[in-house]
Amino acid sequence: MPNHLFDQITQRMPVADAPFAHLPDGRNYSYADVLGVSARFANAITILGVKKGDRVAVQVEKSMEALMLYLACVRAGAIFLPLNTAYTPAEIEYFLGDAEPSLFVCDPARAEALRPAAAKAGAKLETLGVWESEAKSAGSLSDKALAASATFTDADCAADDLAAILYTSGTTGRSKGAMLSHENLASNARALVETWRFTSQDVLIHALPIFHTHGLFVATNVILFAGASMHFLPKFEPAQALSLMQQATTMMGVPTFYVRLVDHPGLTKQTTAKMRLFISGSAPLLAETHRAFEAKTGHAILERYGMTETNMNTSNPYDGDRIAGTVGFPLPGVSLRITDPETGTPIAAEEIGMIEVKGPNVFKGYWRNPEKTAAEFRPDGFFITGDLGKLDARGYVHILGRGKDLIITGGYNVYPKEIEGEIDAMPGVNESAVIGLPHKDFGEGVTAVVVPVKGAELNEKAILAALEGRLAKFKQPKRVLVVEELPRNTMGKVQKNVLRDTYRDLYKAS
Repeated sequence: MPNHLFDQITQRMPVADAPFAHLPDGRNYSYADVLGVSARFANAITILGVKKGDRVAVQVEKSMEALMLYLACVRAGAIFLPLNTAYTPAEIEYFLGDAEPSLFVCDPARAEALRPAAAKAGAKLETLGVWESEAKSAGSLSDKALAASATFTDADCAADDLAAILYTSGTTGRSKGAMLSHENLASNARALVETWRFTSQDVLIHALPIFHTHGLFVATNVILFAGASMHFLPKFEPAQALSLMQQATTMMGVPTFYVRLVDHPGLTKQTTAKMRLFISGSAPLLAETHRAFEAKTGHAILERYGMTETNMNTSNPYDGDRIAGTVGFPLPGVSLRITDPETGTPIAAEEIGMIEVKGPNVFKGYWRNPEKTAAEFRPDGFFITGDLGKLDARGYVHILGRGKDLIITGGYNVYPKEIEGEIDAMPGVNESAVIGLPHKDFGEGVTAVVVPVKGAELNEKAILAALEGRLAKFKQPKRVLVVEELPRNTMGKVQKNVLRDTYRDLYKAS
């Protein structure tokens, strides 16, 4: 039996000395290096006792070695479990206790703080840092890999064997482990290469973290499946990204990247002339940012829609209108429908309901949580995403918020996205978040939290007055709170649960 995912990667590799990654320290990784270094790490973890089906939990800084460890796990048949670098030791203890990995790899500087959590979970602890020089160790696992063979016999892995467990971002509750198979990852990479027209000639600006679907499975797997190359950066810096656009063809980013580029004087048609595609995801891109970027560069940012549980589901078209505020059409092989949230019955175009998806990209379920898994799938196999949306007359998918964000006020359903759209269009408004808070008369009070443009003067009275006549009375906010910034998770998603907790007593005196 072959190794389902890695075999597809090797079958698509260009010549051995073709470039895979250019690193800021001047190193260049070829595809031959990918094979050799991933083999070394695969041998190292195997010597440490990792077997097929074992989990390997990893909380390390972004590095090429960390990326090779991911491929090593695929090759060894282990299940890769990347963890956000911002997680505290207490949070790590939860993840290790839930996943029970046989090996936990962390940053050398955090080893002592995390050793108790690893011991409690029964995991061996190894370290992996960012390579600095030949004279300095990059951690115990790096040392073991350097001493190991550069050839490895890949484990037999079928399409349905697990390749990774990714924990959900936890914006609506305790994180759950989404089980992703070899074919979940492979099918999505194939669909994205086709949809976004990637070839071996492409050079990607990769400034995303690699503990998340976007940077790890979308960006990296697309490059591997296209036989392309990338500039592999530790983080996003606008000036650096702009300078690399002279050598690159594509960039994947979160909305914050594009906001910062729009604000940079170096963003022009000339600096982006050699680029063919800018892709945005992980959080909604404001229509204002979409328009401003296109005005400055002539490029329409391509938005897409995905989840930890499903990889990517939809994309705006490569050819055709990339409409701000939409996420385009289902990817090849993916089925999508909008249903009544209560009954699961499909509803008509332009009606708001629950987004459900089905396809080879959809995960196998939640780790050790069969009850939650069963609750999230329809009998016909469609996954209930928890996202509210609609299909417009042209078939474009619109995301209108999380199902848990739906506000029921005085018996009426209110969709926050509609109100946010009205507020965001006002002069002086940078962005807004609309939430429902406990209200003794209405059940939930519609509440807007608004961030002004730097230097703008905004107040509650003026915003409420501007909304008069634009929204039905029951949709209009009871209160407007003006703040400096909205709470976000590491991928830029607004954490409405944090807002609801912060302001939960706002109407108690009402």
